[in-house]
Amino acid sequence: MQDFRKLKVWQKRHSLVLRIYNATCTFPDSERYGLTSQMRRAAASVPANIAEGCTRSGRMEFRQFLYISAGSASELDYLLLLGRDLRLLAEKQYEALYSSLYEVRRMLTALIERPSASNAKPPSPDACNIAQSSHPHPVFFSQTKN
Repeated sequence: MQDFRKLKVWQKRHSLVLRIYNATCTFPDSERYGLTSQMRRAAASVPANIAEGCTRSGRMEFRQFLYISAGSASELDYLLLLGRDLRLLAEKQYEALYSSLYEVRRMLTALIERPSASNAKPPSPDACNIAQSSHPHPVFFSQTKN
């Protein structure tokens, strides 16, 4: 079992959740049970699944929770876009949130793709501190060739 609070990816994601909560405070009351709730749940799901994955005994179980986290990150990606297009998020606010989300998604992808032995423990906290890429377009998951 590993302390999820020490993982860089969890720390960054938790920070983003707090920023999402702050950003959605300005949404109209009519969105309280709509977009506000969806964005908050999707945002919180990522660090929650990372935390749960850290309690698992093997790398494969941990990886499964990372996949769930990545799915929630993709959901939040769309919800941020929707919030921007509905003019609930200013362009600058959207860009800042998206940039943070992009970084976290890259970190999740690196952890998911990391080779491991079948009985390996979840990675150390330093393993989650993935360097930024200079790639101009978001590439979150590698595609396997058939």
